[in-house]
Amino acid sequence: MSGSKKALLVTTVSGFVPQFEMNNVRLLQERGYEVHYASNFDMPSYGDNNDRLKGTGIRCHQIAFAREPWNLQNMSAVRELAALIRREGVSLLHCHTPMGAACARVAAARTGLRNVIYTAHGFHFFDGASKKNWLIYYPVEKFLSRYTDSLLLINREDYARARKKFSARHTDLLPGVGIDIEAVQRGSAEGAGLREELGILQTQRVLLTAGEMIPRKNQALLLEVLRRLNNPALTLIILGHGKLQDELKAKARALGVEAQVIFPGYRTDVFRFYGIADLFLFPSLQEGLPVAVMEAMAAGLPVVASGVRGNRDLILPGKGGELLSPHCATDWEKVVSILLGDCKKREAYGLYNRQRIGAFSREANETKMREIYARYDEA
Repeated sequence: MSGSKKALLVTTVSGFVPQFEMNNVRLLQERGYEVHYASNFDMPSYGDNNDRLKGTGIRCHQIAFAREPWNLQNMSAVRELAALIRREGVSLLHCHTPMGAACARVAAARTGLRNVIYTAHGFHFFDGASKKNWLIYYPVEKFLSRYTDSLLLINREDYARARKKFSARHTDLLPGVGIDIEAVQRGSAEGAGLREELGILQTQRVLLTAGEMIPRKNQALLLEVLRRLNNPALTLIILGHGKLQDELKAKARALGVEAQVIFPGYRTDVFRFYGIADLFLFPSLQEGLPVAVMEAMAAGLPVVASGVRGNRDLILPGKGGELLSPHCATDWEKVVSILLGDCKKREAYGLYNRQRIGAFSREANETKMREIYARYDEA
């Protein structure tokens, strides 16, 4: 593709693009761009699924980003990115993840590159965030917004703040990363045999949560809720993997609910699990716009979630589910108990979510991203 336009995608951790951004890769390639991807491939995440990059035409570049903003390693990352931009003649930069985006925009400023797009998948500063997060991240994002041509936000809180406080040339609200609704619904209909595989009786009610096992996902709350419900006919599935997995298993044992909790680990057939669940639970402490909640909605599940940024954009209380404090297990116990006892309400919530999720579809995201990329076709 010698002589073609070149777009550079930048993220801190390498698994992000194959997991969430392949549709944008396709849109860029359709517009005639040769797509380059700079990331720390020694620090994979999101399922460690970089095999999905094979055969895509993406040219990958190792940049040793560090996640911590104070790590001097990121100064080297800036220099390497600037050299990459000059060497390849990059004409469009699309960055993601806080440190990847910070380094990329500094590098772009050093090289004089414009046409810089930053998708913020949830700022680390938000209503209720710690003073430390505000002191570290807010000034940096505000300053770097002047080197951002298009700042893309995925929830209303971040969008409103960026519009008011930041100085990007364009500020846009995206409908998340865009989910494939048909794929979710097709996959959730293929759950036959999953109960037997997992050893769940047909008489069992299934509570499901999904996400990386890290502190902000707050899965430990659900173990306490399960203990309080004190119902042997309930099974809780915690889908995913992460550094807290052993700790969560130990907590389940300590609470006496170990026999009712299943840890399937990282799965490529996630959608099948939505098909056997009665309720989707999501007690996260912090979110941008959670894909797992959107997928549960697409599968027609009622959702009980924490009332934090991102979740508030998706779940309408009394319509598609309920929003609760992520710290009060008593409230979660009450709401889950009520919904498990009311089949009609669960069905109504699930139907509403199926209808609402259309606004966050892959097609909705693609329409907006085509509009954004078109700004830079002739630049």
